[in-house]
Amino acid sequence: MTISFDQLIEEVAVRVKANMEQTFEIEASGRHVHLSQEHIDILFGKNHKLLPTKYLSQPGQFAGKERVTLVGPKGVLHQVVVLGPARDKSQVEISFTDAQKLGVRAPLRLSGDTKGTPGIMIMVGNKHVILDEGLIVAKRHIHVKEQEAARLNVKDKEVVKVQVMSERPLIFDDVVVRVSPKFETFMHIDYDEANACGFKSGTKGRIIKKD
Repeated sequence: MTISFDQLIEEVAVRVKANMEQTFEIEASGRHVHLSQEHIDILFGKNHKLLPTKYLSQPGQFAGKERVTLVGPKGVLHQVVVLGPARDKSQVEISFTDAQKLGVRAPLRLSGDTKGTPGIMIMVGNKHVILDEGLIVAKRHIHVKEQEAARLNVKDKEVVKVQVMSERPLIFDDVVVRVSPKFETFMHIDYDEANACGFKSGTKGRIIKKD
């Protein structure tokens, strides 16, 4: 059956629309620290409350005014942002490039999965805490709002590929999907990955199902 040029254009438009409906925004996440209230008290004073300067895409999460220094065996990283609110357990998220500067071997983990990871010293002025564990390179992942899981055809803890639509398009493999009613739908990558794909604000991604 032969189709007309107009029908062909309409079919292409439908496919493009379907693909666009399955896209989501990508965000680049720089090095940062999550602190327990116990460690906040030690570094910033008793009963200190983190001061929000910017609210993030995930509900209730914010970048605080507070900054810390990370001290490793071979180097330091200054002015590292503290994210709030306070957590039950402190955690530090860096890139592989940061790990080289510090002289540490930080494993690739999902946030919260810190068992058996290296520790790090966190300093503010002459005050410091030493984590026994908690230093990771965050594994790339997609936060998916529960109501949007069907639109993206994904389920919690599924591992997918993501096609990045940027000036340097590429496909990221081994991307973990995290589904929750508490999330908004955004993919998170670190600055090493952002540089690799030519990331800029507003960059979109699309899931490619693994075989």
